[in-house]
Amino acid sequence: MDWVSDKDTGLLGIESLAIDPSSPNKLYLSAGIAYLNGGASAILKSDDYGQTFKRIDVTSQFKVHGNGMGRGNGEKLQVDPRDGKILYIGTRANGLFKSTDEGLTWHRLDSLDVTTTNNKNGISFVLLDGGRIFVGVSRYGDNMYVSSDGGKSFSLMKGGPSKLMPGRAVVANGKLVVTFAQGAGPHADKAKGEGMEEGGVWQYDIASGRWADISPPLNRAYAGITVDPGNPQRMIVSTISHYQMRGGIGDQFYETLDGGKSWSSIVANGVQIDSNGVSWIAGSFIHWTASIEFDPFDTRRLMVVSGNGVFVSTDIHAAKPVWKFEDMGLEESVPLNLVSIPGGPVISAIGDYDGFRHTDLTQYSPIHTPTMGTTWGLDFAALNPNVVARAGSAMYLSHDMGISWKKTASMNGIKGQLALSADGKVIVHCPEKLTTCYRSVDEGGTWSEVQGLHTERGRAVADPVNPRKFYALADDRLLVSTDSGASFAPTAAVLASAKGSKAVRAVPGREGDVWVALYDGGLVRSADSGESFSALNNVRYAAAVGFGKAAPGADYPTVYIWGEVGGVRGVFRSTDRGASWLRINDDQHQYGGPGDAQFVVGDMNTFGVVYMSTAGRGIVFGKPKT
Repeated sequence: MDWVSDKDTGLLGIESLAIDPSSPNKLYLSAGIAYLNGGASAILKSDDYGQTFKRIDVTSQFKVHGNGMGRGNGEKLQVDPRDGKILYIGTRANGLFKSTDEGLTWHRLDSLDVTTTNNKNGISFVLLDGGRIFVGVSRYGDNMYVSSDGGKSFSLMKGGPSKLMPGRAVVANGKLVVTFAQGAGPHADKAKGEGMEEGGVWQYDIASGRWADISPPLNRAYAGITVDPGNPQRMIVSTISHYQMRGGIGDQFYETLDGGKSWSSIVANGVQIDSNGVSWIAGSFIHWTASIEFDPFDTRRLMVVSGNGVFVSTDIHAAKPVWKFEDMGLEESVPLNLVSIPGGPVISAIGDYDGFRHTDLTQYSPIHTPTMGTTWGLDFAALNPNVVARAGSAMYLSHDMGISWKKTASMNGIKGQLALSADGKVIVHCPEKLTTCYRSVDEGGTWSEVQGLHTERGRAVADPVNPRKFYALADDRLLVSTDSGASFAPTAAVLASAKGSKAVRAVPGREGDVWVALYDGGLVRSADSGESFSALNNVRYAAAVGFGKAAPGADYPTVYIWGEVGGVRGVFRSTDRGASWLRINDDQHQYGGPGDAQFVVGDMNTFGVVYMSTAGRGIVFGKPKT
């Protein structure tokens, strides 16, 4: 999926996948995210094991939401094992669809009278077996259906649990075995009455049409289920959103050897978590366990998709089984900020897991401690680079380039963005969801309201040379502070667009030299602290701009953008202040563009190295070919 451009970022949200059992080289993905690219949705088809994909747009027929509630249910997409030309997909709001030409076209099966559900998850799974189509619907009451005639008609599978919702299912020994939960998951949604406190495992005898409760002894929401391909009497199920710490495990796992008549825990005696050198997973646990699978070649081996990655146990029956974190190259972290400190490390901030202090880009790096979860704000003092600050649910300061951190005494609001004055003596913080920003001159001991900086998602940026100067954007105006962030006022210049980036970028080592990415308004630069701006006419579109170490022999930092030059969109580099540009990525390496954080930051210690944010693909970096 590295080929996805920023025009199609939502395609990185994969809701379901299916492999053609008769032609395993054929892979199908349903892709889209409701809040990105206008909800554009597609079926992605590969004939070469996922090396390349053909995009089949389905937006006008149904929408996919790979980050919606119920995203762990499934699979919603299936290939008919008897005829690889036939596919089915359960949708969130438009019912069940069928394709008879390998996914190229789709038509709705009106015989199943199901559309949307209260939780907007719709059909939670489709399962094909022996000519039958089983459909689970993400609601209470009537929620299980079966067709025996290719979808021409469906009948309600009466007798199942009426106060639970189906999540996943397998067929084992002539029976459909379904995991149920009090909601769609992966977490509770109390506003919609989905608590996730209860659930179960139920079995439907296909021949007799009767349901039976075969739940393990723990009454919790269940999700993951897998059946031993060599022994249909043996299954393993997992809870979901169950936070019972037991040697690293949050969710619980139960195994049956007799088709559900009895169950035993495979984690009751504790487990060992092998973090595999990943500092941010150490001490964490397996949770949101929506999907589990036996290794078909070695059924002692179990693979688990957790909310924080993929875990694998090679012997689930060991006295204290080891679960190893196998997430190299699969991380789905959301980068939110990054700085490269001259003479120091790269420091990052990400969603959920704080961020890291990077000294070797080829290795996992230590997580910031103390931890606080999602971290947006991050900055260092340009003239005193030992001083670094970060903001999330709390605010922390470091005086040793991020090796150690101390929590500030106070903070107004949470998260948001912050800026450190060039000398590190002033913090300007703009909290999340507030239009008031605050200033501290005593390392967060006390705060005063900043005058003139009242904008949604405000973001102050420090001048790297003058400790008394800060910048910020407000619609189509640049705001400047010359009193150490106490007050801001607009300059006379009017920007070409009010819909550009929220971040003005200051050129390292130069006072008053700032650049602004204006999206369709292009790229502009000011050399006089915003009193006037000049457009770089060779850049037609710019989503992000940043700076890195100057090229050998150059006297100005290297400029990087995610933008459009000469009708081509990508990552570009300029070593002559934007007079000319060199594209440094290609169409196969776009990563969905700069995502939520919208940053492209050059390394300040190595020329040519650049870092880019993504929408859930982690931080990508590039370096010149040697």
